Amino acid sequence: MAAERLTRRAPSRILLNLALDSLAAAAAVPIALLLAAPGAWPGPLWWLAALPGGALALAAAGAPVRLPQQYWRYAGLRDLIAIAAAATGAAVLFWGALHLLGAWRPDNAGFPVIHALVLIPLLGAPRVLGRLRHARRDPDSPVEAQRALVIGAGDGADIFLRALLAERAPAFRVMGLLSLRSRQAGRRIQGHPILGTVADAPAVLDRLRAEGRLPALIVLATPRLQGTALEALLDLADRHGIPVRRAPTVTELDPAARRLTDRLEMPAHARVHLRPVAIEELLDRPQVPLDREGMARLVQGRRVLVTGAGGTIGGELARQVAALGPAQLTLLDHGEYVLYEIDLELRERHPNVPKRAVLADVREEGRIRRLFEDLRPELVFHAAALKHVPMVENDPLEGLLTNALGTRIVADAAAAVGVAAMVFISTDKAVNPTSVMGASKRLAEMYCQALDMQARTAGRGMRCITVRFGNVLGSTGSVVPLFRRQLERGGPLTVTHPDMRRYFMTVREAVGLVLQASVIGAEDRADQPPELAEGGIFFLDMGKPVKIVDLARRMIRLAGLRPDEEVEIRFTGLRPGEKLTEELYYGTEAPTVTQFPGLFVVTPRTADPALVGRAIDEIAAAARAGNGRIALAQMGRLVPEFDPTADGVAAGAMR
Repeated sequence: MAAERLTRRAPSRILLNLALDSLAAAAAVPIALLLAAPGAWPGPLWWLAALPGGALALAAAGAPVRLPQQYWRYAGLRDLIAIAAAATGAAVLFWGALHLLGAWRPDNAGFPVIHALVLIPLLGAPRVLGRLRHARRDPDSPVEAQRALVIGAGDGADIFLRALLAERAPAFRVMGLLSLRSRQAGRRIQGHPILGTVADAPAVLDRLRAEGRLPALIVLATPRLQGTALEALLDLADRHGIPVRRAPTVTELDPAARRLTDRLEMPAHARVHLRPVAIEELLDRPQVPLDREGMARLVQGRRVLVTGAGGTIGGELARQVAALGPAQLTLLDHGEYVLYEIDLELRERHPNVPKRAVLADVREEGRIRRLFEDLRPELVFHAAALKHVPMVENDPLEGLLTNALGTRIVADAAAAVGVAAMVFISTDKAVNPTSVMGASKRLAEMYCQALDMQARTAGRGMRCITVRFGNVLGSTGSVVPLFRRQLERGGPLTVTHPDMRRYFMTVREAVGLVLQASVIGAEDRADQPPELAEGGIFFLDMGKPVKIVDLARRMIRLAGLRPDEEVEIRFTGLRPGEKLTEELYYGTEAPTVTQFPGLFVVTPRTADPALVGRAIDEIAAAARAGNGRIALAQMGRLVPEFDPTADGVAAGAMR
């Protein structure tokens, strides 16, 4: 019904605009004549032709700029420029018609200019009044506008202010803006003053508090404020008791979309929706420079296979690899639905990249070997793993088979078909492991190290690059989605220990650095770290570890609630296999800085690939036989830091 009303009303509004513009054009003729030649006045017959002639001249000049189709409520700079062009064209056409017809005309040669200058305000004034009428606050609205301080003074702030201006009953009354650049201070955007920079926020809020004009809300209208700067602003707002919200994105405030919602008579108060600041925005760090040319050189035109493609890391690897133009991209995963999702997404985003989705388990050696022989990949990213520590502790044999045996099967199959390089995604939990998950990943690291050393020593064979990093925000089993679900239910937020600390990184940054490490490790280049020849492992600079309880408190505050008052934080105790603080390298390892920011290399102990391979086979045989004690004991001999007899370790293997 709304669409039908739109179809009926649009032509009538265009005709009404045309009629009003024609009246303005007719009125402009005598006004311009009085100003150009006050003592001269033509006869009545002249007026009978001149008044409709002025309207026809405007109709002809206004057609190219679609003057009648202008939406007065949203009249802006482009509309005013179109009005000026149409008025000038109409004045020139009117003056030219008088000459061609030999009709009476004033002696003042400046008459066309005067005519245009009279016509411009006559056309523009109704449009400005129409916009101002709709910009007025609805006196019958029950919504009381809140004082808001806007952060940002660029395009995002401009569009946000325009969105508020378009509302009949805006929920916010902007009292000023804080810019990211000092040179903008003191200026105005749409009449709103720029009170200073974000660095001036403490002084600005103190002054507003002293004046009794403290804002009820701070609105972030720029995506550029992230990380520590955003955290400092949130801490400041928290001290003043002011909530902080993120403005809609530019696409969400698209003017065309706003016009459509208005024409369909959607409620005005439903347009501008602010959202809470996401915790990822606080932990996000500036993007480090990456060798994009090297990544393209590594991937472009090659057949690439990603295991665990339905997971968080595997999925992001698939996205970034697809954007680099591989000859073929194979997505391999054991989960049907997650594989379907990533396959569908990439088909929509990169329809020209040849893709294949494969349902397979990395633990099935025969199936994996046949797939590799059929697909003949040139580059493999191995992200498939069981990563959730308590789950693997509960079913440790599954972790051993997937993480250790599965990695060996994929690596052997890749080497057998001549893969140029395999990239193995490891974890910080492989360092001094106290869990089966960490120990199984360390065992997989050792096998990949041994294969890589063997290839580099021989000067041929598959390069095996291992990259180790910590927690990824939003990944499966991550604490951030858990806290979000608990907040939606009203709490409590569960934290295992008050001193629990974890490294965090966004998935985009982690995968970018994984690709960067792949470029360094796969190519023979002068800047290649010499440690790689000795079994070196890359690890990512994860920044400073974050206390989980602080993360919980921050997420509660971002939701506009008070921790320990409105939402409880409950400590549940360490779970089997968990450590208070994760490590990225052993204490005996000396990390080496690479020339690429965010990447380090360490050299853990290594072993002969045949020895490690036999040990993995023995562990797998024991696991398949259901003999957990033997499997864990054998793993403990290869990874001496792991104690299979410790309290709470791998309780699932003892049942």
